[in-house]
Amino acid sequence: MDTRATAFGPLLRQWRQARRVSQMELALRAEVSARHLSWLETGRAMPSRAMALRLAETLDVPLRERNALLAAAGFAPLYRERPLADPALAPVRAALQRLLDAHEPWPALAVDRHWNLVAHNRLVPLLIVQAAPALRLPPINVLRLSLHPQGLAPMVANLPSWRDHVLARLQRQISTTGDPTLAALLAELRALPLPDAPAAVATPPVVDDVAVPLSLHTPAGVLNFLTTITVFGAPHDVTMAELAVETLLPADAATAAALREMQAGLACAPAAQP
Repeated sequence: MDTRATAFGPLLRQWRQARRVSQMELALRAEVSARHLSWLETGRAMPSRAMALRLAETLDVPLRERNALLAAAGFAPLYRERPLADPALAPVRAALQRLLDAHEPWPALAVDRHWNLVAHNRLVPLLIVQAAPALRLPPINVLRLSLHPQGLAPMVANLPSWRDHVLARLQRQISTTGDPTLAALLAELRALPLPDAPAAVATPPVVDDVAVPLSLHTPAGVLNFLTTITVFGAPHDVTMAELAVETLLPADAATAAALREMQAGLACAPAAQP
């Protein structure tokens, strides 16, 4: 029996089961016979490169894991993975920073697949300056920073609901990628002790019934945010595919006004580091 097919089959079955798709359903979606798909999973047949890619695309497997499927089938990786500092990704870095800067006065930051901070605009350091210095040393993990009792957690007015939101989002990401580093991060975050709750927000956002807001006690007052996630469209580089931009949008007029004042105070100052 070909060891490539043997390696590919269990990995394919793992992704199919992770997506909660039956063999018959996957076969119909990928336009392949259910018998052939069964043979691929059991190692009785060896996939072509095109078939491996078709099944990976049908299952919406992330680019990094598509490379792993190709390798398991005995083929070279299709998608390159370069560090963000690679000269070839200079246009990506420049576009990313322009995007972050364009969001001002709203805070915006970019993270990698493990939620490590890779770029930000000038408003972000102002929000995290009260966190312990050790948590602001690179690489800064923004999920750890947000839930750690020496990080932003004591500032989060709605910490229980925000914590549940963060942990659920991370669990969904683990289900999608199967990433063991994210699984370890989830276990770490779940084990963090809860700090004493800050004073209740006097006027909680009115968006609680449609989205989980982030309410922060800051020197500028209580700031209420809604968060959005943006990713690059049609990436062909693994690093680029795994970048995500998180923007903190003001959930009320008072927060918007406070952020504009913070931006005005930065008008003549250079970009700060976290």
